[in-house]
Amino acid sequence: MKILLCGARGFIGSHLLQALRQAGHEVICGVSQAGSRAHDAVQVDYARDTQAAAWRDRVEGMDVVINAVGVLRDTHRRPIQAVHADTPIALFEACAQAEVRHVVHISALGIEHSATRYAQTKLAAEQHLRDMAQAGRLSATILKPSIVFGRGGDSSALFLNLARLPIALMPGPVIDAQVQPVAVTDLADVVVRLVANLAHAPETLACVGPQPVQLGDFIASLRTQLGHRPATVLRLPEWVTSLSARCGDLVSASPWSSEAVDLLRQPNVADAGPIAALLGRPTIHFSELLARTWQ
Repeated sequence: MKILLCGARGFIGSHLLQALRQAGHEVICGVSQAGSRAHDAVQVDYARDTQAAAWRDRVEGMDVVINAVGVLRDTHRRPIQAVHADTPIALFEACAQAEVRHVVHISALGIEHSATRYAQTKLAAEQHLRDMAQAGRLSATILKPSIVFGRGGDSSALFLNLARLPIALMPGPVIDAQVQPVAVTDLADVVVRLVANLAHAPETLACVGPQPVQLGDFIASLRTQLGHRPATVLRLPEWVTSLSARCGDLVSASPWSSEAVDLLRQPNVADAGPIAALLGRPTIHFSELLARTWQ
């Protein structure tokens, strides 16, 4: 199939690109800078391409369009309202106009009850796509992953760095967060299988590992997987956590912020049965993620 993959140079997108091409699909990469290989890439501006007309020619002739673009923080160069909501909505509208067979949109798990801009902008795109699908304007699947783990992921590298510390001073929300880490390779396999069987593609799929775990325990598991003895973990006082998050709000490049704290307080877990049924096997357990994804 001919596929437009938006966000092909990101962490998730790069793994999707590799898996889809290995499966024999023709993948056109939607990237911020197309470079010299213009035959397999198209340059886009996710901050400014907020009208369907900007996408119409790009999606023409595509069988499938995949949106794997996302940001953690709002910045001038990549405003979160445009990147998460306005531009994806314009992309979806163009797909409907061009009669693209199927749209796969990668959103996030655990955002339904969060008031953060991250969650609200993600939900806006989800709802618009869901409304379009229910109205019969296009066929679509919304993937909602928990924490995605694998080589190349910034959060994965952060968790590994924390796991290497013999004494760790962590905020309470980090220790207590309920997550269900999923291997990026499993997520890529999901997309490959969806594309291979569009007639039976689900409308929404939670992409999770087989078992929920507290984030603090997941980091401890990574330390075990690294071959280290258990660490001493100390909990930051709540007032220090709040102060550090407010300081993080002032640094746009920092992943730590008040919104990050809010998102960590939202349960990020789901039934692992549907994804296992689609893959025909269980997803990789968090206790095996390092050995099976960090090659």
